[in-house]
Amino acid sequence: MALLSEFALTPDVLDSSCYTTSEVGEIYCKILKKALLEEDGLIRNLRDETWSNLFFQPPRAWHPKWKELVKKLKKQNRLIKSPTMGGPEPACDDDWCNEALRSDAHTPLVGVIANRDVASRFAAIPKVASIADLETKDWWTSRSPSLRLQRNLAEYSKALSLFLRHARSVMFIDAHLDPSQLRYQDFVRLLQGAANREPSPVIEVHRVTYKGSGPSRRLKSKADWEAVFRTNMEPSLRTNGPAVEVFIWDDFHDRHIVSDLAGIHLGNGLDTTTAAAMTTWTRLGRDARDDIQREFDPGSREHLLLHRFKIP
Repeated sequence: MALLSEFALTPDVLDSSCYTTSEVGEIYCKILKKALLEEDGLIRNLRDETWSNLFFQPPRAWHPKWKELVKKLKKQNRLIKSPTMGGPEPACDDDWCNEALRSDAHTPLVGVIANRDVASRFAAIPKVASIADLETKDWWTSRSPSLRLQRNLAEYSKALSLFLRHARSVMFIDAHLDPSQLRYQDFVRLLQGAANREPSPVIEVHRVTYKGSGPSRRLKSKADWEAVFRTNMEPSLRTNGPAVEVFIWDDFHDRHIVSDLAGIHLGNGLDTTTAAAMTTWTRLGRDARDDIQREFDPGSREHLLLHRFKIP
């Protein structure tokens, strides 16, 4: 289970002629629209984006609501480019289903959504479902806005894989993130999941200016914090990026990960432990995500920005 889910759609799902009426097509479009634009769904753009280009070409009668959905998915970075898996160009919907399954064998999908006729011909494959029968598939109904995971690098990397591979921007907001501490030394390795991307994503780290809490709280200078991050992160990021911008604020409490794909509320910080400790991550609604992003904008007045610098 993850907080983002990647699906493939066969073209017949977007074809008006594959529904008994246009209204039926609109009903199913609304079902997927909610999952894809407001919840956890991403769509794999098969064969180097040939899939999405289909819907703006004749001769098929593409349903206007579905074409609009494809445009929104592209605008919101929810169409995930997938390489060609070999073989001739797909000539029918069954070919596209096979392309999706070959892609799944290379990098696993959650599921492949087709219309009833295509799905019936792939009935022996559990990952293929008719759009009319999604509620019968565990891979659809088991999706959840919350995730329980162990506090270690492997679990964090798995949970954030789609974020680090595909998000245009990711903000790591943890008041106590300190790469000089043993419990945060996995963080730079976590960031390497976003290395070697073109274009490179915008990665930000946000923390407070003090260490400790209560009577043990101690302020650190701008120069001290810059030295801490450069000493402990710059050598690794210089050889295996991405670049990171660090923001030092006067004070804040809650911990989050905010990206253009989704936001996450963290039950604990981004530190790791060898103990069998669990934590809970919860996917935020779009409004909450956007509000947190505004809260940590450099021009925000909710907190006082004391320093910012880039590494390497």
